[in-house]
Amino acid sequence: MGNINRNSLISIFFVLVLVSCSTDMDNRESNLQESLNGDSVVLENVIACAASNENDDMVSVFFYPREGATNFRYFETENATADKNDFSNYYELHLAVADVFNGYLAKFEVAFMEEKWVVVTFEEAGKTHVSNPIRIKHKTKPTEYLPENIRIDSEMPQMPQFTWEDGAYTDSAIYFQVISNADRDLISGTYTYEKLFQFYELENVVLNITKGTPSALKENSSYNFTLLSVSEDNWVNQFSEVSFIVNK
Repeated sequence: MGNINRNSLISIFFVLVLVSCSTDMDNRESNLQESLNGDSVVLENVIACAASNENDDMVSVFFYPREGATNFRYFETENATADKNDFSNYYELHLAVADVFNGYLAKFEVAFMEEKWVVVTFEEAGKTHVSNPIRIKHKTKPTEYLPENIRIDSEMPQMPQFTWEDGAYTDSAIYFQVISNADRDLISGTYTYEKLFQFYELENVVLNITKGTPSALKENSSYNFTLLSVSEDNWVNQFSEVSFIVNK
């Protein structure tokens, strides 16, 4: 009698496991390809990248929410071996959106057990816009925080020149620079291929997200310079920030 009860319990256990697995699959979010069906899609039209945080184990997935954009969504693959270009491999996670530079930029904060690919989407002008795939590398290439790698030349105080060096990773494809004030309001946001930016000279700027022409920097005021060194697969190799004061 005891053997019959034991066998019955084992059978019930396996049935419950099978039902549980089936339920999990049934409740899984639709993949990105399914969610895009019927939509007008614009590829490679969301500026986004990701960096491992300095003070915790989270990863920040940054993006530029253009004015008028809505319905910000985050999708990820199961692992890094998935085909990054196959949208059926991406599944949505519902995450809160946090402001960066007082809302000029935004980010999702994500806890990753393993490395994978992610994309960000939003809706704008009746179309769904999708970022390039971002390769999460928080284990193999954790983002470096190296403010000492930034140099400021203040020979022209209201037009300071910023130069920098790479850290341990030398595969950065583009550099994103932000000048912000003491309240963290973004003044300018620019991209260069060179390791040099001068406020507000645009000769070597290859992408500019600054709205309008920024006002001149004020004397005796404090500002911040933030640098993101971004690899071709949109991982931030270096995230560094320094403060400076404009003097005569």
